[in-house]
Amino acid sequence: MRVALVYAHAGPPQRGQQPAVGPHQRVSRLAAELSRLGHDVRVYERLDDADAPAATEADGYQVIGVPVEPTNGSGPVGYVPAFGRWLAQQWAHDWRPDVVHGHFWVGGLAAASAAGRTTLPVVQTFHSLGLEQLRHLGPGYTGPGERIPLERALSRAVDLAVAQCSDEVDELTRMGLHRTAVVVVPAGVDTDRFRPDGERAPREPRRRRILAVGGLGPGHGHDDVIRALRLVGDAELVIVGGPPAHALDAHPEVRRLRRLAQDVGVGEQVQFIGGVPHDQMASWYRSADVVACTPRYASTGMVPLEAMACGVPVVGYARGGVADTVIDNVTGRLVPVGDIRALGVTLRRLLADEAERFAYGHAALDRVRCRYTWDRTASTLERIYERVRRNRGADPAD
Repeated sequence: MRVALVYAHAGPPQRGQQPAVGPHQRVSRLAAELSRLGHDVRVYERLDDADAPAATEADGYQVIGVPVEPTNGSGPVGYVPAFGRWLAQQWAHDWRPDVVHGHFWVGGLAAASAAGRTTLPVVQTFHSLGLEQLRHLGPGYTGPGERIPLERALSRAVDLAVAQCSDEVDELTRMGLHRTAVVVVPAGVDTDRFRPDGERAPREPRRRRILAVGGLGPGHGHDDVIRALRLVGDAELVIVGGPPAHALDAHPEVRRLRRLAQDVGVGEQVQFIGGVPHDQMASWYRSADVVACTPRYASTGMVPLEAMACGVPVVGYARGGVADTVIDNVTGRLVPVGDIRALGVTLRRLLADEAERFAYGHAALDRVRCRYTWDRTASTLERIYERVRRNRGADPAD
């Protein structure tokens, strides 16, 4: 099968460099897994670097840089018309895919535009939804104004939407999709990299460690863990994410969180590490006794999955991808969103019970290896691609 994965954002600045964690990294891994299944895969991204080659080989698939200029508006959406026209021309005269898979809302718009009036089936993964972010983040939502109506229109233009958690299914159906046109396929975890054995980041052996992972943008939720820490007792909270370590002192959100920690009396217990390369994250997960996941919005649940793959129990808010991946009282604990007291009491009790942490950690590892590997994700999507092709009655490209 010929599979086109349309990302439409700019690629990494240097080829061969590990892509940043997020949609780009997940698209790259999906492409590699699909190619291992024997499919002819091409990833289309925007070519912003004039010195970069227009096409490269990576892990068995091709990365195609699309040389386009914005033609309609500003920001990423301004590239969509030209991107779609370029794809349509290529697919009409050169390599024609059997199925098109758009990623993020901009990639989906370009994919749907290129497919146009052809019989090409289009699958869409949003990775996040503007309407859901607006609901949870309120004034903290910073997405472009046109995103929400364009996502709503896109949802009606594709053959099938791939959601990454149950909450996203509900949101997509509220946007107008029929329930049969939405399927949940969570992202996979690299279980070779994220595993219980291996190097651990340094720590104070006599003090329990809570790890919180994520950027310092709107809705990160680290402030809730800081407030809960006063109920935990003698434990340290290590926050990984945000700017590089050398830039932490100048970062306004780091300064705000440090003031908050001082105000609630836990200033000496909170440590900021800054951004860490993804290939070093496993050592930080392994160093923790428990990982806290309290974002206002989380569609993918990647942090709890990576922690669970390292055999570490998770305490998180019962929302989005966290609620889907963590089984309460089996692989960790779920608490009501925004309940600081429940969060603090749960963390304190779990940190005090080594046997419970051990049991949760083993169950978490088993759950990830059974349900959340990348080969399972790719195989599931392979069946979805075959399904939408049959429903469209599209002829094979070859």
